[in-house]
Order: sequence, then structure tokens, then C-alpha cells
Amino acid sequence: MKVDILAFAAHPDDVELTCSGTIALQQSLGNKIGVIDLTQGELGTRGTVQIREQEAALASKILNLSFRENLKLRDGFFDISEENILSVAKCIRKYRPEIVLANAISDRHPDHGRAAKLVSESCFYSGLEKVHISDNQLLNPWRPKAIYHYIQSDYINPDIIVDISDFWDKKVESIQAFKSQFYDPNSNEKETYISKPEFFEFLEGRAKMWGHAIGVKYGEGFTLNRVPGIRDLNDLI
Repeated sequence: MKVDILAFAAHPDDVELTCSGTIALQQSLGNKIGVIDLTQGELGTRGTVQIREQEAALASKILNLSFRENLKLRDGFFDISEENILSVAKCIRKYRPEIVLANAISDRHPDHGRAAKLVSESCFYSGLEKVHISDNQLLNPWRPKAIYHYIQSDYINPDIIVDISDFWDKKVESIQAFKSQFYDPNSNEKETYISKPEFFEFLEGRAKMWGHAIGVKYGEGFTLNRVPGIRDLNDLI
């Protein structure tokens, strides 16, 4: 299956928290979109691997993803090794995306910046003829046209902002699919940075801030690995 956009995430729920509005928008435009979670989030304080797998499946249904896979790399301890690069590159060759979405280039969680670098390097090696990944000859070299890094906890000045005003409710619904991770007054699990009620206020506040920057209600920010090019100045209006 070829997709238009392939989103990678260090942990299940990274995509929902950061770029699910953009995914919903692109879905409405007819794009096929898949998600690859690198780890199962097994080091997370709340929930279990099994619970998070169920939550990811529900979020995928809400976002109408074409597919979602998990590479089961070691949460917290995956590295940028040849083995992991080839695992990610195999996904890129298999699904041949035009655009890749990836974790923030740096963040409070060490996995996020490392995942960003792993995916970026994998996109490069995926395009090299002499990098052999599989005996399956259908997996020909493929390099996406662009990598967009979503922004996570730490503030990073975005290179582009996407108007997600019409898809804010869908974003919230996808986030709430991961109910083990976020605020639940009935939960007896230990409180974490993201399970406090003010965390969602932070998410909405940032979306409103970026929306305000482009004259809309809600936005999602991304950084780019290269200078973007356009054919028509009207595309920037």
C-alpha cells in the first residue's frame, strides 16, 4: 500500500498530541495516511502495553488511518543503530510516502529528539540503491519528498503552521482515546506530567497561540529539514 503521508512516533499518543489535527485535515483532502509507533511506551508510568495498544487502535479508528504498526523498539533505550535504521527504512520503502511526519527535533523526553534523528537518517538511507533491507525485491529504494517534525512539550519556533480549526474536535477525540495517560478523576494511578488537568489547557493554549499567529482559531506547528519552495505566492495567503 502506498500512502501520501507516513507519521512516525516514539510512543503511542505522540501523533495524537501533536499532529492529529493535520492528519484529520489531510484525510479530508483525500490523502492516505499511516502511523508507525517506534515503541510500545512500556516505560510509561500509567497504563500497560496492552491498554495502550487498545487505545492506539481506538485512536486509529477515530483518525481513519489506513494502517498503524508498532516496531517494538526499546522504550527509553532504542538507539540510532544500523538495525533500527533498517527497520524504519523498510517501512518507508514498503509504504512509499511523499511526506513523513516525525517527532520534535529536541524535547524534554530524550526519546523524542532521538526518534527524530532516527527517522530522518532512515529516510536518507531508504533512498540509497546499495542499502539492502530485505530479500523482497519489491522493496525498491524510496526517499520521501519532505520530512516535517511536529513540536512537542518544549517550545520550538515553527517553520510552518497548519490551520486545524475545523478539526480541533477530532484531535481532542483522538487524544482522549488514550484515557489511561491523561486526566481521569477516577484513576488511582500515579499522577504524571501529562495526567494533570492543566496539561490539556496547555495543549489548547498552544494550539490557540499558533492559530492566532496565522489568523485562525487553532493551529499545529512543524519544523522542516529544508527550505520549502512554492510556485505561487498565493499559496502563502
